[in-house]
Amino acid sequence: MSEQFEQGEAATVSGWQAVTVDLAHCVRFYSRLPVPALPWEQNAHALPSFPRLVRVIPFAGLLIGLVPAAVLGCALLLDLGPWLAAILSVGAMVLATGALHEDGLADLADSFGGSTREKRLEIMRDSRIGSFGASALFLALALRIGALATLASRVDGGAVTAVVLLVASLSRTAGLMPLVFLSPARRDGMSQAVGQPARETFWLAAGIAGGIAVVLGALAGLPPIGVALTLVLSGLSGVALTGFASRHLGGQTGDIAGAAQQVAEIAALIGLLTVL
Repeated sequence: MSEQFEQGEAATVSGWQAVTVDLAHCVRFYSRLPVPALPWEQNAHALPSFPRLVRVIPFAGLLIGLVPAAVLGCALLLDLGPWLAAILSVGAMVLATGALHEDGLADLADSFGGSTREKRLEIMRDSRIGSFGASALFLALALRIGALATLASRVDGGAVTAVVLLVASLSRTAGLMPLVFLSPARRDGMSQAVGQPARETFWLAAGIAGGIAVVLGALAGLPPIGVALTLVLSGLSGVALTGFASRHLGGQTGDIAGAAQQVAEIAALIGLLTVL
């Protein structure tokens, strides 16, 4: 289905129009933000084709990050304090994305209760959340809020809002690694339906995300070693989740990608904190 969409869309648009279509599809997939249909789009609600969308995911992350970055900046301007500002910012991100990545993390954590690969995949498909999943969600939210609040207390408002944008782009790119380097664990899952991205395209996206991080870091006056740590640690977290998924499930799922994004975001924030 995604392959048919890719061929049909490519036949009617080209150049910058194709990029904007991919970006619109990517933002719709990763968030609940209202993205209107573009005049040259054939089907605004088609299943996304990840082999095409990978190249624009760093930019989609940047756009999605505008919401929590703006909330954080406004809260700091109103002198609400770093902790309340961080809570509002992370809450805004959860609302903007519909808790897409948080859901993946919770499902992966719940799968720890399965003794076999088949049982783990079955648990991950269950919409109910268990004690492992609830604990993982609490810890992830606490770590993100705590890291962001600490950053807000150490750098100015402009710099910390740049960090939100930087990490939003970088972590979503790192979250692609399981999808790129592993085969789908299921034959009927979403990751199977949207297609497997080419490794060459992923490295292009990784380069773009790295460039965005460097530029934003420089504009915000962040220490280069801190920006380098965000790049390294987000990448290493993606590698770690990819290896874990291979052993735990024998492949990847959309939940694994969501969990990888969450871990990459936390790792990047903590890495930056160590040098500030």
